[in-house]
Amino acid sequence: METYQKTDYRSVPLFRNVEPGDWNNWKWQLKNVIRDIPTLKKIIKIDREEESELKLCLKRFRMGITPYYASLIDPEYKRCPIRLQAVPRINELHDDTEDSDDPLGEDTDSPEPGITHRYPDRVLLLVTRVCSMYCRHCTRRRLVGDEDTHLGSVNLENCLEYIRRHKEVRDVLISGGDPLMLDDTKLETIIRQIHMIKHVEIIRLGTRTPVVMPQRITKSLVSMLKKYHPFYINTHFNHPKEITSEARKACERLADAGIPVGNQSVLLKDVNDCPSIMKKLMQGLLMIRVRPYYIYQCDLSRGISHFRTSITKGMEIIENLRGHTTGMATPTFVVDAPGGGGKIPVMPNYILAQSDRRFALRNYEGVITTYTQPEDVFSDCGQCHICDDDKYKSNDGIASLLKGDKLCLEPKNLKRRRRF
Repeated sequence: METYQKTDYRSVPLFRNVEPGDWNNWKWQLKNVIRDIPTLKKIIKIDREEESELKLCLKRFRMGITPYYASLIDPEYKRCPIRLQAVPRINELHDDTEDSDDPLGEDTDSPEPGITHRYPDRVLLLVTRVCSMYCRHCTRRRLVGDEDTHLGSVNLENCLEYIRRHKEVRDVLISGGDPLMLDDTKLETIIRQIHMIKHVEIIRLGTRTPVVMPQRITKSLVSMLKKYHPFYINTHFNHPKEITSEARKACERLADAGIPVGNQSVLLKDVNDCPSIMKKLMQGLLMIRVRPYYIYQCDLSRGISHFRTSITKGMEIIENLRGHTTGMATPTFVVDAPGGGGKIPVMPNYILAQSDRRFALRNYEGVITTYTQPEDVFSDCGQCHICDDDKYKSNDGIASLLKGDKLCLEPKNLKRRRRF
């Protein structure tokens, strides 16, 4: 079994005199978040040019780095993957033509401030704009890092009432900001109210605290969360260097309480855009009982274009995972479609050719094989009546074509339909 090194925070001069009791207290970590250049210079080496660029960048975007995460930075190496995710760069002031404040259209699909309802049976509930750390690749810069505020009680109640009215909602994802910036009492109030809604079957929570401030995953927090099963957590490791003994302890504490933890990495240029790094990360996550869930193509958010890779790079990474390591360590690579199209899986092509009876397939080694389909491919459907009772049955999109309900789908305002 691989042993993960405990963070040697006292090797950083700024933290040399910090007592373990303070260091391991998440509230001390929050109180001492690094927000200015003079404090940052006590942790990492910054030359004059970089300092000048930092000053320009901080006029537009805020900086916030937890002491714990700062202690993981190589103080001499400018290309340190931890540093690239935490320390602002002048590149953030460059806007590509395709950049947007809300590239995923979350505000467009928001029936109430604080809630996004895009997919048929689930909603996103943004309960706060506060994070323990401002990740430089954040896709919600329009919300996070501007004002440190939580969702107001009136707005929260409006969101909860929306969920109560919409009985098709069976899954609520609590996010932000980072919802674990709320204290246990406030967080439990929200979770309890969601849990009381009869048609809500599962609750999920998105947080990066196991990565950037694992001290937040306390015994009392976990004891509270496990009261509301089925409860799931998604977190956000991007590099093997983030898997420390503290992070492992936090994730295993959740797993021991029966809370499944999934990971959503973002493909980031110069951080993890390498098959070997990604393989080490995914295998390391399984070692701490975190299931690799997604690798995201970096979004078209304003000021993060320098992090973007080609989509082809993501497909190359999947090619180097599938078959080369366990399927559990192979997440789904997705593009979260601009404009609110949702997550679209992008995979290497394993189908080489097909006829009405056979598929020619290749495996990860390049071995080519065929799969012969049966002559009678039609099932004797309609016997179990589960479809009749399926209140979440897909009635639109591609699913409607496959069911035979429609013969085609047309874009709205199709030009040739308006010619006559």
